[in-house]
Parts: sequence; C-alpha cells; structure tokens
Amino acid sequence: MAEYKELIKKFENIRSYARDFYIYGFKSRDDYTKKSGRSYDNGRRRLESWLDGNIFFNRTSDKKNVFISIDSRSVKHNPLFKALKSKSFTDGDIFLHFVIFDILYSPNVEKTLSEIVDDISEYTFLTESGRFFDESTIRKKLDEYIKEGLIVKFKKGRLVSYRRAEDVNIKLGESLGFFSEVMPCGVLGSYIADKYDSENDFFRFKHHYIVHALDSEILCLLFLAMHRKQEITIKKTNRGGEEKIIDEIVPLSIFVSVQSGRQYLMAYRRCNKKIISFRLDYICSVREIKTAPDFDELRQTLKNLQKNIWGVSCSKDNETEHIEFIIKCTEKESYIYNRLMREKRCGTVEKIDSEHYRFSADVFDTTELITWIRTFIGRITYLKFSNKALEEQFNADMNTMYQMYNIDGEQDDI
Repeated sequence: MAEYKELIKKFENIRSYARDFYIYGFKSRDDYTKKSGRSYDNGRRRLESWLDGNIFFNRTSDKKNVFISIDSRSVKHNPLFKALKSKSFTDGDIFLHFVIFDILYSPNVEKTLSEIVDDISEYTFLTESGRFFDESTIRKKLDEYIKEGLIVKFKKGRLVSYRRAEDVNIKLGESLGFFSEVMPCGVLGSYIADKYDSENDFFRFKHHYIVHALDSEILCLLFLAMHRKQEITIKKTNRGGEEKIIDEIVPLSIFVSVQSGRQYLMAYRRCNKKIISFRLDYICSVREIKTAPDFDELRQTLKNLQKNIWGVSCSKDNETEHIEFIIKCTEKESYIYNRLMREKRCGTVEKIDSEHYRFSADVFDTTELITWIRTFIGRITYLKFSNKALEEQFNADMNTMYQMYNIDGEQDDI
C-alpha cells in the first residue's frame, strides 16, 4: 500500500480537488470518477490537514458530502496559502540548498562552478553521506536559484562565477498584511511574512475571497509572460472537466471582479483577431512560446476598449449597446445616489430633478449589467435597452416575478 504524504509534486492536482469538492459544490466520494478512490481520499486528507477546523461534513441517507465553512471575522490569514507551501522535495534538494548557500554565505563571496563542485564534494566527504552530485546537477540547481533571483551569475574575464544576491530589507506591518490577503499573488506576501515571523493582526475582511489563492501559480506565470511580452499557449478546462489547448494568445491584463473576486485573463487571440477573456480558475497550465512584437500596441488597444467594457466582454467589431434607466430616491436616501456613483464604472449619472437620476452607458455587452440593474428594482421608473431582445427578456422576467408574488405589473416603478 502506498504511503500517504501531505507534500505534493504537482499543485494542479490538489487545486482541482479543492475546486471541485470544496469550492464549487458538495460532492461525495462516489461523485468523483476522474481518478481512483484512493487518489480522492489522499486529496481529501491533505485538504483536511491544511484547513483544519474549517472542513465540515453533511451526511445524507447514503453518502457523506464535504464542504468548507470559514468565518472571515476570525481568520487572520488565507488558509489556502498552506496548500501552495506544500511542494515535495528530495533529500538531494535539501542537501544542495543548504550547502550551496553555506558555500556562498555572503554576496562578497564569488565562486566558479568547478570551485562549487569541489566544495560540495568536501561536504559529502565530511558528512559521510556517500552522495555524489555531478557538475550538470549542480549547474541546474544554480540555474534554478538564478531564475528565482537568489543567486547572481556573472563573467569575470573568461570565467563564469556565482555569488549570492544582495539581501533585501523589507518593511513589514500593515502593508504586508493587506497585500497578502487582497492582492493577486498575495501568497508572495505570505511567504515573506513567514520568513520574518510577521503576523497579520491589522485586518479582517467582510468579503474575503480566499479561493483565488489556488490560482496564484497560474497568475504568476501570466504576470511573467506579460512582463517579458511573450505569446503563450494555455491549457484550460470547462465545467465538465474536458481539457483544451489554446495557442496564439498574447496575455495583456488581469481583471478582478469587485463583486465575486473572480479573476480573468484578458488576452488577444490571433486566430480570431479579438481580445477575449479566460477565467483563471479554468486555466491549468501556461507555456511561453515566443516574443510578441505587438504587445504594447495590443495592450493600448485594450486600454482604449475599457471605456466600453462593463465586465470582461469585448466586441470584435467594436459595436456597442446602449442602456439607460432612471431611479427615484429622496433627499434622505443619498446612500442610493452615492452607491450609483460608486458602482457606475464606465457609465454616467445625470441628475434630472431632486428625486430622479439617470444612469446611461454604452457597453459591448449589456447582459453583464442585468444582475446589477436588478438590485435597483423598486426604484427604477424608466428602463431602455438598445438590445431589444434583452429588453424583452428582462421585462418577461419581471412579469414572471409579478405573477409569482401576485403583484400588479401595471405600476409606475419597476
């Protein structure tokens, strides 16, 4: 029988378990058929270990469902960060890590590859470990640390030498605690806090979008690709678990929903010559392909389009749809007007008289506004869509609601 281990090799495996079982719905062991029952049991046990105190069970007559329940008022740190810190390692990884940084103990110490190899051989002799690391293995390990910014590689004459990177003094406190919990890739702040034993005792969040910590690895790869102005290929899944490869993509920006915290990649796809969005929680992998020479031009195009983007939808032909409605609120209900101003995004608000305000916007997809517009039902006195099919659907939904609650549909306010 294979031994259960909490550490994992590939984060995507545990990410899919967390998403399928604990985030998007209640599922039992019997509902999961993509992998073996033992694989599911190991994934469940890992999550229960990381989320101790936040895992609950709902029993029915024939099965047990698992779900997460977290009171954000009592949580100092995003508990899902623990999953991102659980990568497995070998004895060789640990040995080389400490030995290399013991050899290069200061930024002033410079060593060539052959000198580092000789020093490591002395360590293995002194420890009587019997381990042997060839030059190729040590070079690869040094390259890993160079990529992470921990070691610097430079030429001195004809020889290539290595040294430790300069230490960085980081100011801890409120800014680090805030960054860790609300910013994309906040797990980076959590790693720093671990190193300096810093506690986030400053903030509690009414709406704490912890689940998006699971997307940090993908998000980091996308940020790197954008920084390097690279074209990429991604692998994504749908709700049914089917995988699809999408290439010829230029990543341009990350949009984050202020309502749900959901993160989207805004990217230009060359095959259909259009800027489209991808949900980050559906992206499984990211691979850089080549430099995108038109990166700056495409990012400026996205910036120009944003004046007509309500959510994440764009139009291939840059055709917009018009939406406007009038709401009624008294002088004592200024909070309604303040909310309208706060949430209007790319729209405009016009005062008609002391109790009526008109909102209007030209957007690529008015469907994205429907949920928000519904929150003003009871105060809307006028509503008009240029998209007549959507207007008819909205009115039909309202009439259905009137019938459900026995409300007279012939009234002044919607």
